[in-house]
This record gives sequence, structure tokens and C-alpha cells, in this order.
Amino acid sequence: MRGVFVTGTDTGVGKTVVSAVLVSALRRSRAVGYWKPVQTGIEEDDDTAEVARLASCAPQEICNEGIRLERPLSPHLSARLAARPIRLDRLLAIKDRLASDRYWVIEGAGGLLVPLNDRRLISDLIAAVGLPVVVAARSGLGTINHTLLTVEALRRRNLEVAGVAMVGEPNAENRRAIEIYGQVRVLGEIPRLISVDPAAIEAPAAAWSAARLL
Repeated sequence: MRGVFVTGTDTGVGKTVVSAVLVSALRRSRAVGYWKPVQTGIEEDDDTAEVARLASCAPQEICNEGIRLERPLSPHLSARLAARPIRLDRLLAIKDRLASDRYWVIEGAGGLLVPLNDRRLISDLIAAVGLPVVVAARSGLGTINHTLLTVEALRRRNLEVAGVAMVGEPNAENRRAIEIYGQVRVLGEIPRLISVDPAAIEAPAAAWSAARLL
């Protein structure tokens, strides 16, 4: 399988926008696909539909299979309350059915150490999928610590870090600190978007494509 797994330094940092930009950027040089294995709060947030909208995805570029839970909580708790435990083997069975001729952008739920069930974390899903990881991070105050912690946790688990994507007002000092102290590449930055629509992600997608980021 070819692709990347997008995780975040926290929930709400912009993983879905990063995923949409990646899909749009990578599509310019290869066949792509997007998959969100686990989604909570599905009635309020449908990240799959959002990426499809932002990246103007064709039906064959989207996999809509996976765990879909109503309550906007941590996956393990939302699944427990719904009496629908999340099983890693079921998610991997879906992964095995993904088209092998596509480069897949897989978006996680929350951050790296978010629990899926009583034993497994998002990091276990990443390890099982076996793809390099793109870390979505805020650009503002606090991001250095949060990003370096996430990068360190990935490396301690022998998970490959493809790079960091920063979301928000560009901050050159924070970017430099993450690259130096984390010994990691910042793939690109997505400025704060006034309106989150397909046109708004076109500029960062074009820049990332031109830079051949992955």
C-alpha cells in the first residue's frame, strides 16, 4: 500500500483540511484516494464528505467504509456507549480492499494516542497500516511542545514521520523550531482560511504539488 496517514497534535487542529490539501496536491501527479477509518460525531462532522467537497473528489477517490459513531467523543467511549466496539481487524479488512493503484491519504481521529478500545490506540492502527505519518499541527503558541511530543512518540514506536503540516497564520520561528528541535521537515503551511471551500485550498495544494512534498 502507498500513501500517508494524517494524525494531529490534538483534536481540531486541521487534519481534515490538511488531508484535502494533500489529496488535491498529490492528484496532480498520481491517482489518489482518501479514507477516514473512524469518525465520531458523524451527525455533526462528516470528514469524508468534507474532504470530498474541498478536494472535488470523484466517487472512486473516496472510501466511505469504516466505523461511524454518533456521539462526538473519543472513539473508545463513543463506541462503548453505542455498544459497537472498534476492532482493528475489521478496519484492516477494509484497508486490504482499497485500490492498490492509488496513493491513499488516511485520516486518523484526534491525536496519536487517542484510544480506539480498551487495548488499542490510533498509534496501533498506524503501525498496522504501515504508512509514513504526516503530523497536522497548529502554527501558533504551544505548537512547538505539542508537535515535538507527537514526533517523539511516533519515533519511539518506530513509526516513520513523513513531515509536519502547519495550519494557521504562518509563524517562521515556530516552523524553524519544529524543524531544528524535531529534526523533521515541515512539508508546508496552510494559512487561516476566510472561507473553507475548494478555491481556498487551491493555492496551498498548488504550492505543495510544485514542491513535490511526498
